[in-house]
Amino acid sequence: MKERKKLVNNSIQDEFNYTTLMSKKVVKVIKGGRRMRFFALVVAGNKKGLVGFGTGKAEDVQASIEKAKRAAIKNLFRIPIINKTIPHEVFGKYNGSKIIFFPASSGTGIKVGGAARVVCESAGLEDVMSKYIRRNSKPNGLRAAINALMKLRDPISIAKDRGVALEKVFNG
Repeated sequence: MKERKKLVNNSIQDEFNYTTLMSKKVVKVIKGGRRMRFFALVVAGNKKGLVGFGTGKAEDVQASIEKAKRAAIKNLFRIPIINKTIPHEVFGKYNGSKIIFFPASSGTGIKVGGAARVVCESAGLEDVMSKYIRRNSKPNGLRAAINALMKLRDPISIAKDRGVALEKVFNG
């Protein structure tokens, strides 16, 4: 039974595209000297609206990337995509980093910079614009983008929450 679960998990992991945003050496000073490890930041997405990110630390680079991949699969969330763009404008913040996403008309492309671009490409967005108001570091910029995209809501869920018809959401 455990083997079957493992196979199912591997097949789920195979359908995702992984992008390593950063990998760096980190050093901790301890009593006997310095302990060197590696830190990795990975974004996973299936280009159909599912995206997530993960971090990992290990003794070597490849092990830290594998840990980050597993963490990214655990942190997946769905982005509502309407006509290859986001449904509405959204603002995200994490620590000092701030970002705004705007829906774009068809054919605009991905006008997004930094780590947020990787998230948009992994999610399958094709027409979107954004503006970083402030960004301290790549991980903080990524988390601000993730926080913004997690706030997105599709019109069907908005209509259900308000208890009105779907047409009423668009008309006023």
